[in-house]
Amino acid sequence: MPNPLLTRYLQPLLSGRRNECFNIIARAIHDGRPAAGLMREVVWPAMAQMERLFRDDRIDTVTDNMAARINRTVADQLQPHLPVRAPNGRRVIVVCADGEREELGAQLIADLFQSDGWETFLVGAGVPVDELLGQIGRIRPDALLVYGAAPQGAPKVRALVETIRAIGVCPHMNVIVTGGVFNRADGLWREVGADIFADSADDVLQLANGMKPRDPARAPRTGVVKQRRRKRRAQPQLV
Repeated sequence: MPNPLLTRYLQPLLSGRRNECFNIIARAIHDGRPAAGLMREVVWPAMAQMERLFRDDRIDTVTDNMAARINRTVADQLQPHLPVRAPNGRRVIVVCADGEREELGAQLIADLFQSDGWETFLVGAGVPVDELLGQIGRIRPDALLVYGAAPQGAPKVRALVETIRAIGVCPHMNVIVTGGVFNRADGLWREVGADIFADSADDVLQLANGMKPRDPARAPRTGVVKQRRRKRRAQPQLV
């Protein structure tokens, strides 16, 4: 079933009408719609729709950039309205590929994890591998979440995972991937050595909450598999 609120939001989003988008979300909050639901059911699918349209050459860079920045502002406005659950004692580091959309996806996931009781460290894009490894060693997270990657960025994700495993930094940490080419290429998450994959914010959080510490001798393999589709535009690379 189409989401009427998402449909109403997409119309001004495609035209870059900031105030109209902001007012739709503000009205939804005023009417009692949960902020987490708005993130999962409006902002996240709107972000995914913009990515599909851009990849299929149905919108130009100007439209894509305006939409990404509107969504980012809306996410910032929703964050203070998220519930704050008791800490669950688990930690996650969130990194992403370069780009406004990728940073937005990472931010949405980080906000939802934090609201759910995780101690969340949003690193974002452009971090040298050695510095990221140092952060992993200091924090000892339960999960490293990688949001988004271009096809040409997948080998970098695989190299990162292989390095993490080879040097033994935080051996019980699970690697989670979502977004970007991982949502389009069937089984790519396995090829890069990830432990968990999901294509939506709900699935990512659910799988992460249900995961066990990684067994270095035999890594778990769980996730929602998507069909492989051809990518028509190259996207910025991961770190």
